[in-house]
Amino acid sequence: MEYRDFGKTGIKVSKLGFGAMRFPETEKDGKWHIDEDKAIVLMHKAFKYGINYIDTANPYCHELSEITVGKALNDWKDRIYVSTKSPIWKLEKPGDYRMYLEKSLKRLNLDQIDFYHFHSLNEHLYEEKIIQFNLIDEAQKAKDEGLIKHISFSFHDDPEILKRFVNLEVFDSVLCQYNFLDRTNEEAIAYAVSKGVGVAVMGPVAGGRLLDLKTDNANSIKSRDLVDMAFRFVFSNKNVSTALSGMGNVKMLKENIETAESPEELSQEEKEFIKMILENKEIKRMIPCNDCGYCIDCPNDIPISRIFKIYNYNLLTKIIGNARWQYNLIGAYDDNKSKADQCSECGECEEKCPQSIEIIDMLKKAHKTLKSAE
Repeated sequence: MEYRDFGKTGIKVSKLGFGAMRFPETEKDGKWHIDEDKAIVLMHKAFKYGINYIDTANPYCHELSEITVGKALNDWKDRIYVSTKSPIWKLEKPGDYRMYLEKSLKRLNLDQIDFYHFHSLNEHLYEEKIIQFNLIDEAQKAKDEGLIKHISFSFHDDPEILKRFVNLEVFDSVLCQYNFLDRTNEEAIAYAVSKGVGVAVMGPVAGGRLLDLKTDNANSIKSRDLVDMAFRFVFSNKNVSTALSGMGNVKMLKENIETAESPEELSQEEKEFIKMILENKEIKRMIPCNDCGYCIDCPNDIPISRIFKIYNYNLLTKIIGNARWQYNLIGAYDDNKSKADQCSECGECEEKCPQSIEIIDMLKKAHKTLKSAE
């Protein structure tokens, strides 16, 4: 495993990091459960393979991820760097920052968190929460007390805003999106590194959207080849210290480790494929859903990310019959989910979406496209 400098922190992190938001979960009687035996074994294998950076957050896996990560860390605390996040959209007063921090420390069973992020920071939340509640001061106080080691932020906004946050000279690291479908942050990432800020990347395979790119012009590209290519594209950018993968099983872990340990240089065929992808008008129209799960608790039980995946599949393949068949399975048999036309436009999902997708409008478009022909 290759280890890279993480900004000015003096820390070297594994170039493949572990994203702890896709653990195997089940729902029973309205309550969610993580299969902790599988999840902990998975994390321990990752640590033994050399991954030394794990990223979680307060809301991940129905607020169970931090607890499960904490259990896995029992014998690894001195060897693994832990990243988690403050849900700043939930903060209603200055003291809430400390309350959520202490909750994370308890769940993780840690005395200190290595990288504590302002979660999904954007311009609006900076003005409405960070400034209003003096949260930079709150974070600095927690750092001075030894509760956190580094002040960080995860990011979903325009690249110029990312640079503005870097220029505050407060943050030691940033977590932002970057993949060959979305290179928007590429120049801002380089800028952050030039200022000594470490860069972790989320969505290196665009939340699985890359797996739908097997168009007629790319039949020679297999699904695993796409994942491999996507990771190597991100790894080849030396401004990226670590790329997070939300690994849910041992097979995925082993494959990603193999990719991380392989040469990063892309072949000419792969470069041509990426060029073709970026020039494809249909791909540009894909709904940029990363299947993060933030919208999973829809009050009308609409499986939003599932619908968007079907819509994107149809957009790329033009196999409308199969797409409509997949869509019509929603709500059938023992599936208690609802189709997109049951959206009440409450807006809860749009408030939670880190990609700022206009979900209500996109659900209308998806339903119009995917409903069975009259």
